[in-house]
Amino acid sequence: MKRRDLFLSGGLGLTRLAAYGDVPTHRWEGYDFGPGPHVADRLNQGPFGIEQDEGWFTIATTSAATEPVRNFGWGLAGYTWEEGGPSLAARAGKETLEQHVEAMSSLPFVDVMYIRCDWRDVQKSPGRLDLNPVFALTLDAARRRNQRVGFRVQLSNTVGQPARLALPDFLNGKVPVSVIGRYDGHEMREPHYHDPAFKAAFKDLVELLAREFEGHPLIEYVDLMQYGYWGEGHTANLPSPFPDYLTAEKTSVEMTQLQMDAFKRTPLAVNTQPDISQVGNREVIDMMVRAGHWLRSDSVIVEEPEQIEILSNRPPWLPVIMEDGYYRQYRASSLPVDAGGMNALENTMLHVLDLGANYWSLWTETANLRAYHERYPNGFDTLRRRLGYRVRPSWIWQRKRYGTSELVVAFANDGVAGVPGVLRVFVTTPDGRVRIGGGLDAGHPYAGKLRLASFVLPKGLEGQTVQLRAELETRGVRRPVRWACAQSLTADGALEVRIKPHNDRNWRKGV
Repeated sequence: MKRRDLFLSGGLGLTRLAAYGDVPTHRWEGYDFGPGPHVADRLNQGPFGIEQDEGWFTIATTSAATEPVRNFGWGLAGYTWEEGGPSLAARAGKETLEQHVEAMSSLPFVDVMYIRCDWRDVQKSPGRLDLNPVFALTLDAARRRNQRVGFRVQLSNTVGQPARLALPDFLNGKVPVSVIGRYDGHEMREPHYHDPAFKAAFKDLVELLAREFEGHPLIEYVDLMQYGYWGEGHTANLPSPFPDYLTAEKTSVEMTQLQMDAFKRTPLAVNTQPDISQVGNREVIDMMVRAGHWLRSDSVIVEEPEQIEILSNRPPWLPVIMEDGYYRQYRASSLPVDAGGMNALENTMLHVLDLGANYWSLWTETANLRAYHERYPNGFDTLRRRLGYRVRPSWIWQRKRYGTSELVVAFANDGVAGVPGVLRVFVTTPDGRVRIGGGLDAGHPYAGKLRLASFVLPKGLEGQTVQLRAELETRGVRRPVRWACAQSLTADGALEVRIKPHNDRNWRKGV
């Protein structure tokens, strides 16, 4: 069953009911979602008037890197498991799960690996996790290849119906289940999310997952477990099993709050699905955005104007994860090609740049992905050069102030998205004895923009070499950032510059 076919079969044709939620439909452009993440040790970010200096010098500049620079917060995500399982070859017994995961991880353009599985794939009995082997294999491969991992646990799935649900077997007979309609000749069933037995079991699941993965150094993000098909917040054109809208909204909000309370350091990603099933999606999305969690959407070209407006006008410190189910098998030989010579899949994936997205998803078929990239290299290569944020110290000025030297640095972002959190920048000496810096405002520098910041150096560094370093703070966790510049860097991604002596004859004067 194809996700977008199911959605389009009825979702867009629904007659909208009146919205009862507290969050009305609104434009995202200019909407007040709050100030964004708190900035500790906020740096002076200007203005820097010429009358402030006692002489100045442009001591260094950088230009944009032309190759991908791997950092937390962006990348191409290869699927080691999707709603139907691993690769088609693995499902057919033609390769092992270990071979499939290793092949996906070995693709040179894969930065993140992703698992989307059912609840039954992570838990078989109350009070404990029974993770499918794909988790250990994926985490091990990511560790070896300096990759990261994202995952989603689905509470509902069209795959397998009507024979089985996404729920673990130990909930059979304990959680009520309703037939909500028929699709493709099959009965489609949904559990009662509002039932006490479901709520108790779901709370247990969330706590177990948080105990295992909250703050895990390899976990990039965890998708929010939402109502409905594939955890996307809908059941297409079929009704929900809730008795009324208020019960549905209350249940969705409670499920969201439970996950937000459990995952404080690890980003959650909420699907921006319009509320076609009337289950409180607007309230859920608003909660997540205000808490600084991430956004995702599961289609690009065949998508409602509402989602495109939401994603493109989100707060700049929020990353976006994108995928698209059309042509998901990456069969290069069968892709339509337009009059300009661009194939339909490349046209689709390049639209994520228009949205300023951070991630593009790659389905499970490794051999097809490799063959596609060999035949059409432009798509993946362009995404890896432009997706997300790509920051560097573009201009570095030295000024005489306060009887010492001050550095003013213009940080550039050559990517299509703002910084996903707070960029913390520092001037250090190679021996680590001096470390001066702090945070830029959340999301800065924005995509295609500059952000200036000042560093007043201690006396005595004139004539010495210092290093400019960066780290990204997301949900209180700090990770090193490698500058995306063409100039040479240290092994750990810092830029070295030499501080001018004060007796240099070439100092400029502002006044």
